[in-house]
Amino acid sequence: MDQGFDGTDRPTEAATELAAEPAEANTLPPAPDAATDAAIDAATDEESKYPNYTHKQIMRILWGLLLASFTTNMAGTIVSNALPTITARLGSTQQEYMWIVTATLLASTASTPIWGKLADLFNKKTLELAGLTVFIVGSLLAGFSPNTGFLIAFRAIQGIGLGAMLALTQAILGSIIAPKDRGKYMAYTGGTIAVATIIAPLLGGFVVDAPFLGWRWCFWITVPLALAARVMIKLTLNVPFFPRPNKIDWGGAALVTTAACSLLVWISFADHQFAYLSWQTFALLSLCLLAAVAFVIVESKASNPIIPLAIISTRTTALAIVASIGVGLGMFGVSVYLGQYYQLSRGFTPTEAGLLTIPMMIGNLFSSILIGRRVSDTGSWKPFVNIGFVVTILGFACMISVDHTTPIWLTSLYGAVIGVGLGATMMNLVLAVQNIVSVHDIGAASASVTFFRNLGGAVGVQVLGVVYTRQMANLLENSLEANHIPLSVLGAQAGAEMSMNLGQLPANVRPLVAAAYGDAISPLFLIATILTVCSAIAAWFIPATRLRGTFNTQASVDRGRGK
Repeated sequence: MDQGFDGTDRPTEAATELAAEPAEANTLPPAPDAATDAAIDAATDEESKYPNYTHKQIMRILWGLLLASFTTNMAGTIVSNALPTITARLGSTQQEYMWIVTATLLASTASTPIWGKLADLFNKKTLELAGLTVFIVGSLLAGFSPNTGFLIAFRAIQGIGLGAMLALTQAILGSIIAPKDRGKYMAYTGGTIAVATIIAPLLGGFVVDAPFLGWRWCFWITVPLALAARVMIKLTLNVPFFPRPNKIDWGGAALVTTAACSLLVWISFADHQFAYLSWQTFALLSLCLLAAVAFVIVESKASNPIIPLAIISTRTTALAIVASIGVGLGMFGVSVYLGQYYQLSRGFTPTEAGLLTIPMMIGNLFSSILIGRRVSDTGSWKPFVNIGFVVTILGFACMISVDHTTPIWLTSLYGAVIGVGLGATMMNLVLAVQNIVSVHDIGAASASVTFFRNLGGAVGVQVLGVVYTRQMANLLENSLEANHIPLSVLGAQAGAEMSMNLGQLPANVRPLVAAAYGDAISPLFLIATILTVCSAIAAWFIPATRLRGTFNTQASVDRGRGK
């Protein structure tokens, strides 16, 4: 049954839509035998179980989901502009700075495929409420953190709740809206995530600047919003649920978490706590490799795998995963280190640094909404993804020229360009994968793409942080030597162990440190540009399937496999 809408809350006719699409893209092959006829009849009967939601009904459900997504996604970046203040108050180092950000990304990344698979097996509404509860608990505890170690741990609990929202929102939309009309609604979700990711640093900056609040409110401020979202979802969410065998693949979940965590721990500590050529490096990378191999073996035999190999091995999903890595890097890396650049190099307050990211937010928001509507109108997603990657690459390439003297209006303009590009790509890559799977696998499929996108973002934050720290240290040491200032004035070696409280430094050293932080950011965008080019190449080779108007499809799966 067609789930489309023509703008007047009237469902469109499936027959009309299918007749207008190429037969190759949206029709089943001729049935060669009675068994195939029976399978098609069964699929048709199953299709009829999904109700026709009107636009008003969908929006009523969507408002609660959007508030939940907005609130939980704020947790990822609300500390971006506040971190220099938070780390100074807690006495944190540059290395700990990275982990306060990465803890949430890592936890959300590792938990996303688990939540996604649970969404295919259990009631999505119950899971959504449970995820919000976990997030609320993590937020409350983070605000009471007595030191950096506790803050990192509680940020990880927040990340588990964030992982639930990342997976479940897409799974819920996939259960109530057919792919052809899903684009415009996913655009709202993508826009909301973009706004939360980019406006959160502004909010965090305001909170730490306000004398009547303080940095702990960066975490507490999300609690009332999450509670409001929980109430709205409790009252409005009604998703079709058909019980299935619910044996959970805990072995696969443990292995994928182990592989991701060991990789990120190595990236964070290598060359700081131990050398690249050391037993620690061998142990961590061996653990990552063994866990990854064991994961593939376990998933190939599991009855309900966390990340179904049959889905991620299709041409569409595999290429979408590679393409999503560049998106994740852009989403997380840019917002995290631009906030540090604006404050430590250019001398802006946390609030001002947040205001400077608004152009990126606006570009992302309008791009997501406008292109999402065009995707639904045309039934075609690929041209917009390709154009989006070109725009993103242009924005990153322009950012390579940024240093401590670049006019601020130029950095904001470049950020807007990146935002426009990311808005065109982020949700459409998920939609491309959803379009080739049955509704029964919508949670696992969506979560798989989100998992690798966020893993790319988490790895990207760590890798870019290492590059940023080393480049800054080299520039600062050279600058101190050129000005005949001993390195000992820093109180520690320049780099990961140097305090980020520049106010403690001598007055003649602060400008040199600020210049080093500003000039060191350029290589980050060079790396981002190269990786985004690789992502764009992967996106170019994704099959250009048309969005179908039904929930159930076997032909679409075959198309995704290149058949």
